[in-house]
Order: sequence, then C-alpha cells, then structure tokens
Amino acid sequence: MTPGAASEVATLAGGCFWCIEAIFREVEGVENVVSGYTGGTTISPNYQDVCTGSTGHAEAVQITFNPTRISYREILEIFFSVHDPTTLNRQGPDKGTQYRSAIFYHNEQQKTIAKELIEELNGAHLWKEPIVTQLAPLDKFYRAEDYHHEYFLRHPEQAYCQTVISPKLDKFRKRWTKRLKRW
Repeated sequence: MTPGAASEVATLAGGCFWCIEAIFREVEGVENVVSGYTGGTTISPNYQDVCTGSTGHAEAVQITFNPTRISYREILEIFFSVHDPTTLNRQGPDKGTQYRSAIFYHNEQQKTIAKELIEELNGAHLWKEPIVTQLAPLDKFYRAEDYHHEYFLRHPEQAYCQTVISPKLDKFRKRWTKRLKRW
C-alpha cells in the first residue's frame, strides 16, 4: 500500500521484528509495516551482523499510519501492551542489544508524546519494574532482507511463529479488538 500524503511514520523496536510487524499489520489505520535495523553505528547492516550485537542496531519496524484513523499515542499504547518494556536488551527468549525496547522518534512532537506516555505508564505501576525503553532520535533506518518481511504470514507453521508470535497475536487481538482492521 502506498502511504498517503497525510501519513506519518513511527519507528519502534520491541524484540524480534517479526512479532511487532505481525501485530501492527492488523491495526486499523496502519498503511504499511517494514522490518529493519536502526540505532547503531554500522552502515548498511545485515541480519548476521546485527545478530552478533556488535553493530548497535536494534531489530525495529517502521509503521506508516494515517493519523486521522489512529494517533501516534495509540500506536505507542499498543506497542507497550505487546512487549515487556521493563527488560533491558531482552524479549522472551531473545537476548541482546538488538532486541531492546526502543522508540526512535522522528520529530519533537513524537518525543514529547513518548516521554509523557512513559511517565504515565510508570506512574500507573503496571509492571513491577520501571520502563527501560530507550527514547532516541531516528538517525537512519535500514530495511531488512526480503525474507524477513511478512515472515509470520509466510511461515505460520514455523516453530518460533507458533510458540512466540501466535500467542502474542492472540493476546493483542483480544485486548485491541476495536483497533483491528476489518478485512
């Protein structure tokens, strides 16, 4: 789908990008989701390099959305509900800096919204530990290799998809029924 003129972009890292991509593909108002790498120092990183943890990059997704149908804050609310923002450099079985929780903001407005929401969520004590989600300006986003895109859609039978992604999707669908696309 080609983004419209009024579209905005959010860049988020919440562990394996296959999970986050699968979830946001189902969100009403989301036009496109692209898996990739950001937040590191290596130019044009590849999956093998990122997996070593030496590039500084996180597995992330860029979400193109229509702000008249879903707000940036709602995107972040979904993001915080589908991963554990209190674990440093880890999501479930995935460990390393490439799996950190991070929001890479595109402008000062996004930074303000993210900062306010993090303060709000920490104040609500939804988790036993405080949120450790990194908040950083987006520098460069590198699109992941083609085989990573729509991974869950193309490989639902794969073990990781069955044991990690499917349960996350089920939990998301139950909690966010009103925000699901009507196919």
